[in-house]
Amino acid sequence: MKHLVFAAGVLSATAALAADKPELVVYTYDSFVSDWGPGPAVEAAFEEICNCDLKLVGAGDGAALLARIKLEGARSDADVVLGLDTNLTEAAAQTGLFAPHEVSANFAVPSDWVSPLFTPYDWGYFAFVHNADQDVPSNFRDLADSDLKLVIQDPRSSTPGLGLLLWVKAAYGDEAAQIWDGLADNIVTVTKGWSEAYGLFLEGEADMVLSYTTSPAYHLIAEGDDSKAAAPFEEGHYMQIEVAGKLASSDQPELADQFLEFMVSDAFQSIIPTTNWMYPAVIPAGGLPDGFDTLIRPQASLLLPSAKVPAIRDAALAEWLSALGQ
Repeated sequence: MKHLVFAAGVLSATAALAADKPELVVYTYDSFVSDWGPGPAVEAAFEEICNCDLKLVGAGDGAALLARIKLEGARSDADVVLGLDTNLTEAAAQTGLFAPHEVSANFAVPSDWVSPLFTPYDWGYFAFVHNADQDVPSNFRDLADSDLKLVIQDPRSSTPGLGLLLWVKAAYGDEAAQIWDGLADNIVTVTKGWSEAYGLFLEGEADMVLSYTTSPAYHLIAEGDDSKAAAPFEEGHYMQIEVAGKLASSDQPELADQFLEFMVSDAFQSIIPTTNWMYPAVIPAGGLPDGFDTLIRPQASLLLPSAKVPAIRDAALAEWLSALGQ
């Protein structure tokens, strides 16, 4: 009986200590919190220094993440939102839900970064990934003329899907609608998020999948498999810069600031290349892993100004919907 009483006392004390720790809630996308994503390592590393409980909450893909924040408003449990990108930052800023913060770092993103509300943590280029032994087109027009089967993501719920929309728009402007008309019969599936699309590609349901130039690094480094490649496009490739921001309604503003500072530290940034399979926003001390040097380098980097994206998105989405009959 004494042993049972002692054990109960230990459990009560442990629970009390846990209850004393502040909780930081970070909303992010599903793949970030997966067992193979950055989430588990980020959580362990931050909790070592914060004396807190870091709670990472998956909320669909990036665009769905913003929709949830807008729905919850100031009532949201989130303190930090991690997983928006520069195609969404203007819309996010217009909600008035994000608070300014200051983070200093030597950013390696290929653009001059200035934002009082959002801090980048990784970046990459969108690309169509395919089996390396397959001949594939090198531009959108030839892709539309081919018989290749594509799986892409929905721009209304997915940041890669929105990135593709803006990639076509940035490359073709007023001719973007014609490109989508040509691509419509190539697209066999439109998924809500990246994970579902990439899974279908790996299962052989499509010849190519919308992903990133860095995706083949996963297969090469994690699996020792060099059978996947990203197709270099003559138009150039659209860039994605992923960011995090602090909510103005956070009840842990100082802890949120600490997390955002941690996010650009070596401890966080060294996790990104081989878990999120993107380029880190700040180059870690050890540099990039072996295998990243094998990735394609786009002939041109495409990126629309964040402030102009909402209006361009609406026009591009209308063209996409018309072509695909979604």
